[in-house]
Amino acid sequence: MKRYGKGIVLCLLVGCISFPLMAADAPDFEKMIKEVDEVSTFDDMDFSSVFTIVTDQPGKKQTVSQIRMFRRDSKDQSLILIQLPEADKGQGYLMEGDNLLFYDPTSRKFNHSSMKEALSDSEAVNDDFNKDTTIDDYAIESTSESKLGKIPVWIINLKAKHNEVTYERLSLYIRKDLPLVLKQEYLSVSGRLMRTVYYPKYASIGKGKYFPSQMLIIDEINKGEKSQITMSEISLETLPDKVFTKAFLEQVN
Repeated sequence: MKRYGKGIVLCLLVGCISFPLMAADAPDFEKMIKEVDEVSTFDDMDFSSVFTIVTDQPGKKQTVSQIRMFRRDSKDQSLILIQLPEADKGQGYLMEGDNLLFYDPTSRKFNHSSMKEALSDSEAVNDDFNKDTTIDDYAIESTSESKLGKIPVWIINLKAKHNEVTYERLSLYIRKDLPLVLKQEYLSVSGRLMRTVYYPKYASIGKGKYFPSQMLIIDEINKGEKSQITMSEISLETLPDKVFTKAFLEQVN
C-alpha cells in the first residue's frame, strides 16, 4: 500500500468477565493465532512506517520519541532508525533473523542487543515492531471467551516454548469477528502481570492486512508509566537492499 487504508476504530474497556469454553463450541485456536500473525506479516512486500511514542512517567516531564521502521518479512530483516529525541538521533537497530545489532553514531560502533531493550526510555521495546511469530514461540495453556466493552473476544493464555522470547507467558484478547488482537498481557513465569498493551485502532493495509495504528503500553510494575504510540507514513513500496545493511545506518548518520 502507498497510503493509509481506512482505519478500524476499536473502543476498549479495561474490565472484562471471562468464562471457560465448552469443548463443542471451541474453535481451532492454533489456526486463530496463525491468522493473527499473518494479518500483520508482509511476506510478499516491504513495509515501512514512522512511529511517534509519547511517554508519561510520574514526576517527570512527558517525553516524545520517534522512530522510522523498515521491514522485509520475507527475509526476517528489519531496521529501526531513531529520529527523536535529539540526544538519540541517528541511533539504530539492525535485525536479521535472531541477530540484532545496535548502532551508536557517537562511537560509530555496532553492539549486540536484545529484543527486550527499550526504545529511547519509553515503554516500547524492539519486539513491538517486528514480525509476529506467536504460533512458533508459544503453546496454548487455556482458553475462554469474554467481552472488551461491547466487543466479543476470545482469550488465549499462552506459555513460551523456548527462552528466546521477551516474556514467559502471554494472554491474547482476540476479536471474534476479525483476527485482530485488542489487548495483550505479558506475564512472568510465576504469572505476575508485567505489561499490558492495548490496540485501540488498526489501519487496513492492502488486501487482508492490518497493522496497529495506535498502541497504548502500560507498565504494570512501575505504576503510572505508559507510552502511547501512533503510526504514520505507511508504505508498502519496495525498499533498496542497502536499507538492511550496516552501511545504511552509517550513511544516514
